[in-house]
This record gives sequence, C-alpha cells and structure tokens, in this order.
Amino acid sequence: MRRLVLATAIATFVLIIVGGVVRVSDSGLGCGPAGSGFHGWPFCNGDVAPGMDLNSVVEYTHRALAGVVSIMIVSIVVLAWRRHREYLVPAVALLALILAQAALGGATVEDNLEEAYVAAHLGLAMLLLGGLLYLYRNVSGATLTDGGPGMRVLAVAASVAVLCTIVAGGYMAGTQNYGRADYQLGDGAHHACGKEFPTCNGEFMPFGKARLVDIHLTHRAFMYIAVLLVTSLVVVALRRGVLTRYAWGLLGLLALQVLVGALNVWLDEYELMILLHLALGTLLWATTLGLVLQLAPARERAPRRAEAVAA
Repeated sequence: MRRLVLATAIATFVLIIVGGVVRVSDSGLGCGPAGSGFHGWPFCNGDVAPGMDLNSVVEYTHRALAGVVSIMIVSIVVLAWRRHREYLVPAVALLALILAQAALGGATVEDNLEEAYVAAHLGLAMLLLGGLLYLYRNVSGATLTDGGPGMRVLAVAASVAVLCTIVAGGYMAGTQNYGRADYQLGDGAHHACGKEFPTCNGEFMPFGKARLVDIHLTHRAFMYIAVLLVTSLVVVALRRGVLTRYAWGLLGLLALQVLVGALNVWLDEYELMILLHLALGTLLWATTLGLVLQLAPARERAPRRAEAVAA
C-alpha cells in the first residue's frame, strides 16, 4: 500500500509537469478544437489514438498518463477495501478527485481553454497530489513531531497561501491563450507589468489600471503573502529546532521559485523556464504541505505533554 501510494504521488507530479508541456507547446486543443464534443474528448480528433501530428501526440500523452494515474488510484481503493479499511475514506476521496479532474479536463478543452477552467484544473491537480501525500503520511505510520504552539497553524496558513499562488498563476497562464486559434505571442497577463519585478509599469502594486494587470498583480499578491508565511514558518522551525533540515529545504525551494518567477518576467517567454516555474511551485506546495503533515495537532500535543510531566 505504501509503495503504491508513493508511486501514484510521483506519477501525479509527472502528470502535472506533462500538463505544463501541453500548455507551452500549444497542444491544449491538439485533439480537436473547442466545441468538438466527444470528437475531441475523450477521443482525439475522432479517433481512439492520435495521428502523427505533434500537438495531438503531446495532448494524448497527457491523457494517457492521466489514465495511468486513474488506474493506480482505483488500485489504491481496491487495496484499501480488501486489506486496509482504515484508509478507505481518503482513498475514495482521491478517486472522486481524479474523476472530477478528468471531467474538468474535458470541460477545459470543450470551452476553448478558458482561464477559469485552466486555473481550476491546476488547483484540482494540486489537491490530488496533496491528498496522496496525506494518505502516504498515514500509511507510513511515521511519528508526528511536536512543533510547539502555533507552528502547525502557521504551516497550514503557508500551505494555503502557496496553493492560492499556484491557482492564481494558473489563471494568469490561462489568459495567454496558448493552444487557441487566436493565440499571439505577447497575449495575456504574463507581461502585463512589462518586464518589471517587483515593480509593475513604474509602480509597486497598481491595481485597477487594467484587467490583465490586476490578474498579474493578484498572482504577485498571493506570492508575497506566501513568501512572508513560509519564511516565518522556516524561522520558527529553526528557532525551535524542529524539522530543521526540512525547513532549510523549504527555504531553498522558496528562493529558487521567486528567482525563476522573476526571470519569467524579466525575460521573454521561454518554455523551459515556464515549466521550471511550474515544477518548483508544485514541489514548494508539496514540501509545505508535507511539513504540515509532520506536525502534531494541538489536540495530540496536550496529552503528550501531560505524559511527559507525569514521567
């Protein structure tokens, strides 16, 4: 069970990155234009398998990998039902998430890759990865760490802020119109602030100037909140001597992610840089959530402290 859950989490991470490849390669509609119905999803241009068109192959690879992840999650549910009933509820929740993700993927294609669908699709993928991490933590049976008062709450807040930053980034990416027939280089909110960071068109956070600027700044606003909370979490962990190696790793990921995000603004639209930003963001989310899952809730810390005093 532990190995299967871990393998599924790794496959889900790969699936997220392949989804990024679909976007930057303009392959989102590689299996048919918007409004194609079943002709474009779940079929690919009306066929079970794609032809030799590169965009079709890239899009179909993403779908095939999603199918593999779905089969792995069904296997988790079956194994939980037969041998590990204590994990059945989170396993079924994962199955519900992957089914919702598949339906949302179809809706995203059908509705011409609209930004709201793109953001929701990415957000659900992160929740799926988070659910797998939660299940793995439970299956592994590792001992929880007492981080002291307030640390777990801070870690939860940091993980939520990171997730919101990713979803806002997905919405911003959806405005780029990658893969759509009307796509033109420079479209969307990616360079709505020009090539300026941390400023935006000569100001710091000039909300209200234009829709695309507001979309870009919303992503930045969540990013600033996430940086503040994650940095505070690292400082608390280091001062209390709790999960220090984990905290240093988290800080390193945060610094790399901010740097790559800045480079994405300062430079032109480089596909590999965009994919690296997605990969680092996903790892940052997983690492922050992983820290949450290693910290004991307050209701579990109290009995432990009482036992320690009695001893």
